[in-house]
Amino acid sequence: MSEQSLDGGGRGDQRGDALPEYAERVLDVAELIPPGRVMTYGDVAEWLEEGGPRQVGRVMALYGGAVPWWRVVRADGVLLPGHEQRALGHYREEGTPLKAASRAAEGHLPRLDMRRARWDGGERAEGHT
Repeated sequence: MSEQSLDGGGRGDQRGDALPEYAERVLDVAELIPPGRVMTYGDVAEWLEEGGPRQVGRVMALYGGAVPWWRVVRADGVLLPGHEQRALGHYREEGTPLKAASRAAEGHLPRLDMRRARWDGGERAEGHT
């Protein structure tokens, strides 16, 4: 995710154009994820029944700053490279389950506890498909 996308405010590109339909759908799913829970890039693609983890990751990299980007994560629970401290602040604030970092971990940063933090979309918003 680029620094520009995290600092961006609205849901459009720099030219003010409307988002592509797929991007809008990805961002809508990101907004549904409850505080303290996460979905992987692949989970989002599966929810949408379209695209894959790379497509979701690309959308988040380009447009994710307008939504709770820290709730869409890598499947291995590693914090988003380059944004670890910002994400960690959000996780701690929301009570997202974390695993303590091993001494071998670079920077000794925790990982997400995917077994406990992963949201399966069970409490879907009414009318969402």
